[in-house]
Amino acid sequence: MEEKIAAFQRLLEIMDELRAKCPWDKKQTIESLRYLTIEETYELSESILQKDMDSIKKELGDLMLHLVFYSKIASESNSFDIKDVIENIIAKLIHRHPHIFGNVEVKDAKEVHDNWERIKLLEKGNKSVLSGVPAGLPAMVKAYRIQEKASGVGFDWEKPEQVWEKVLEELNELKEVVEGKGDHKKKENELGDLIFAIVNYARFIEVNPEDALEGTNRKFIKRFRHLEESARELKKPLHEMTLAEMDVYWNEAKRAE
Repeated sequence: MEEKIAAFQRLLEIMDELRAKCPWDKKQTIESLRYLTIEETYELSESILQKDMDSIKKELGDLMLHLVFYSKIASESNSFDIKDVIENIIAKLIHRHPHIFGNVEVKDAKEVHDNWERIKLLEKGNKSVLSGVPAGLPAMVKAYRIQEKASGVGFDWEKPEQVWEKVLEELNELKEVVEGKGDHKKKENELGDLIFAIVNYARFIEVNPEDALEGTNRKFIKRFRHLEESARELKKPLHEMTLAEMDVYWNEAKRAE
């Protein structure tokens, strides 16, 4: 524990020195760091998807630096410092885990999650359960969080089979609009309803839809690159190959997985 505390202390000391002496670090503001933090978060996400533990370690370090950097900047205007940040998260964790630090009993992880959302709602005094969902989240992530929060107060389906029926219902409605030559807005609405229902079904079968789609993206890229490499070996441009020819190499890549 002493080594961990000493390492963190050294990071704080380096941050103080950089802020005092480095022209670039001195110039930064909370606003200017925001975009860099978003980039670092995506880099961490990529490392996690790659299951590269060494890279995860490095990216976590970059994010930790940002936390220290924000706190240092804020301390200069007496807004808050790193001690306030740490004490705030400690208090939050204790308050939102009454089954650990209090006398509340829970039966499973879902009940822990539901309690967390209810406590969070009371803490923030939000008028809506959905107020805590950031507007800037990617649409699929936002859909998942909206459904989680609604479920936390009991607004949810009872069984996965019910959600699957909803998926089929939305699929048929989209098909009807497309076959009926509906306008673009109607198609967009129905497609959105279908995707929302699929995200909900994913939640019920305990699959994160973002992870599932990213896995499919990577699978497609891998197969398509094999197709491109095969075309180069044949010295035949992809656009000159027939779909049947492409399928041969696509299926070849698929069998190799």
